[in-house]
Amino acid sequence: MSDATIDLRGTPCPINFVRTKLQLEKMAAGELLEVWIDAGEPVEQVPDGLKMSGYAIEKLDDRDGFFVLQVRKP
Repeated sequence: MSDATIDLRGTPCPINFVRTKLQLEKMAAGELLEVWIDAGEPVEQVPDGLKMSGYAIEKLDDRDGFFVLQVRKP
């Protein structure tokens, strides 16, 4: 169960990455954020960018037409 969810479907890169990072910065250490992102560039760029920023990607699920990314704040 995630502590927060943001729906970024239809949000272009890099805005979706920036919004994800801003949400994570508001959260407490150890909390889990669920992010809904589009296929294509968003699912290729957002998880990689978060990993490079030191966040742990816990899950990436392919749903019908979009992806659900779960990332934990260290």
